[in-house]
Amino acid sequence: MKKKGNVVKYRKPFRINIGIIVFVFIFIYLVFNVFSYLTETHISVYEVEQGTIAANNIYVGLAVREEKVYSSEYTGSLNYYVKENSRVGYGSLLYSIDESGTIAERINQASQDASGISKKVSSEISEKIEHFRNTYQAQSYYNAYTFKDDINSVLNEALSLDALSSISEYAAEAEGNHTFHKVYAAEPGIIAYYADGYENVTTDNFNDSMFDKSAYDKANLKVRTEIAAGENAYKIIVSENWNIILPIPEGLAESLSNKDVIHIRFIKDAKEMYVNYTIRQKDGACYLILSLKNSMVRYASDRYLEIELLLAEENGLKIPNTAITEKEFYTIPKEYFLKGGDSDNDGLLVERFDDQGNRSTVFLSPTIYYENEDYCYIDSEYVKAGERLLKQDSGDFYIVGKDTATIKGVYNINKGYAVFKQIDVLYQNEEYTIVKTGTDYGISLYDHIALDGTKVKENELIK
Repeated sequence: MKKKGNVVKYRKPFRINIGIIVFVFIFIYLVFNVFSYLTETHISVYEVEQGTIAANNIYVGLAVREEKVYSSEYTGSLNYYVKENSRVGYGSLLYSIDESGTIAERINQASQDASGISKKVSSEISEKIEHFRNTYQAQSYYNAYTFKDDINSVLNEALSLDALSSISEYAAEAEGNHTFHKVYAAEPGIIAYYADGYENVTTDNFNDSMFDKSAYDKANLKVRTEIAAGENAYKIIVSENWNIILPIPEGLAESLSNKDVIHIRFIKDAKEMYVNYTIRQKDGACYLILSLKNSMVRYASDRYLEIELLLAEENGLKIPNTAITEKEFYTIPKEYFLKGGDSDNDGLLVERFDDQGNRSTVFLSPTIYYENEDYCYIDSEYVKAGERLLKQDSGDFYIVGKDTATIKGVYNINKGYAVFKQIDVLYQNEEYTIVKTGTDYGISLYDHIALDGTKVKENELIK
């Protein structure tokens, strides 16, 4: 009988698999980098380029004039004798009201016959037709409607006056009976036959809702044949001085802030002129207020006018609006800067105290980000709010942080870290800004800047 032998399990010696270890390390490295990439803020770069923005803009403006609306004292049939947008003097015959209706009916019947129209009126109509033929352009076809209304107004005015003259005996008798009334202009000016409730609007009391054309209601007073006492009859525009108020973007307002004259074009008839203007901030919006002293009669029937601002093309450094940010700086009087230290850089004498309260004076050369005639702009890299700056050879001092100012700029990242650079804006639209070239402390052509200025901080390393 065979003996059973003891079976001992053989254990293989532990061997390190270098391949697996390398794979694990590579996997961890990849996971870490992917996580870092997903969690860190990425800074996109924009290269500054030379550019141009064509700054021609069309805006809808609100026409504001000195206007007075007059109501009727009588009730009856209505006949007008003066065409709209005509200049009238004090006491000019404007319209008549017939309480019985018989005189008005005679006037309307008589005005149907144009055979007796005067040579003067015929000549005026012929001149208008000839002028329209010579100046007509297909792209401004809408002027045909204005031409039609103008001819109709001239013709109706002449026919109505002739008709009134032809029945003067009947009219005189009715006037004697106080059933027929002639109404004359209460004051000189431009006559208009519409009312819209905006007659008392001025450049001081306008508001944003007035620019909503969908809510605008214009009542044409001349389409009626009957009128009641107390109803609006006509309007007189008293003065040739008038204004057009245009809502404009903040960027445009800023670019126009240092001027007072602008070149404009009326889209309605392509008329161009130079006008004075002011910029006004109201209820958080910007408005361009044009001041005009002529041409009011051309647009007396329009409350809203399309105006093209003929701004010259602005040339300079073109940057995206997203790159622009703001930074607050300490403003330091220039008289506190002096030469010193180990270089020729301008610097400041700063009063400092150690932990034991011992006083000392330190010369520091902070980075100057911008300067004007009186101040230099520095940040908190070298000095802190509350520290005292000493004036050389004087007992005067200035406390840092006493005055601050905010300026617009971008972050230059040429050296791999962010440096704030001030910009001088020439023009801005919805996407891009044109800034002045060659400014001190500014940017230059082909500089690299952060595409989104809000994601960067001063001296931050850019990956």
